[in-house]
Amino acid sequence: MKRNLEIAIETFPIAGKFTISRGSRTEAVVVTATIREGYHLGRGECVPYRRYGESVEGVAEAIEGARKLIEEGNDREALQEALPPGAARNALDCALWDLEAKISGVPAHVAAGIDRIPPVATAYTISLDTPEAMHEAVRKASGRPILKIKLGAPEGDIARIKAVRDAAPEAVLLADANEGWPVDDVQRYIDACAEAGFSLVEQPLQADADEALRNVTRHVPLCADESAHDRSSLVRLAGLYDLVNIKLDKTGGLTEALAMAAEAQKRGFGIFVGCMLGSSLAMAPAMLLSPQARFVDLDGPLLLAEDRANAMHYHDGLVHPPERELWG
Repeated sequence: MKRNLEIAIETFPIAGKFTISRGSRTEAVVVTATIREGYHLGRGECVPYRRYGESVEGVAEAIEGARKLIEEGNDREALQEALPPGAARNALDCALWDLEAKISGVPAHVAAGIDRIPPVATAYTISLDTPEAMHEAVRKASGRPILKIKLGAPEGDIARIKAVRDAAPEAVLLADANEGWPVDDVQRYIDACAEAGFSLVEQPLQADADEALRNVTRHVPLCADESAHDRSSLVRLAGLYDLVNIKLDKTGGLTEALAMAAEAQKRGFGIFVGCMLGSSLAMAPAMLLSPQARFVDLDGPLLLAEDRANAMHYHDGLVHPPERELWG
């Protein structure tokens, strides 16, 4: 039966403002791929990321360039060969997973060899701001079990680290510097996180400067994000990081993400499941990685002013697996 590919650029307003070391945003712009086959359709959402040389228009064009491959009925394996890792392949790969599940009636997680996906605690992100503003934001969110703290503005980060711990003495805190700390002073910031009882420090240095982490004394685990993309990046990360942040927009979809998680664990890395700032449709396939993850950060929809229909269910700090109407 003939397939049809549809491509849409969609915008979701953010509740307030989302700020990291690289800047601020007030909306999330995503690209959605929908593959129709008869009465069935599969959807996948991706979030183009400028840090990786992507633009919304460029990603939409890359998906359009794969139209013939998709509409001729090729599978996910062919897609891996046709497109490189990145947002465009992610949207198409996840749409194919969804379409296969809808046609076969077999849920995506079962097809992936996962018996069930239980609800799991997810981190909730606190945007970079002044120490005082972050203290108040953390205080308001202190009932959530895991808080991910955006850092990476070195001149005030020691004060921020202290302020957020004072505001939430019982919460699990994860620091995310987004490559924002200087090499010469990185030990001081990592030590401050350890002293404040943080459970993780994510991507403290620029990806092209993280070899310096071999000389760091760590009393808190380090997690690679911008340095970790797909399986090919894992070899270099040994000895630099303890965990890798697997995001579908980096791996180029669920297919590679599952393979990367398996390979990472063989190499001794812990798994951190992360996301870009997108809707529930982007979070849904990433839930298949959650049973093997040490930390899960799939809070994108919680930061939006509005989400999709049949959205993911979040309650008491937990994210629940998606309904089949949404994905999978």
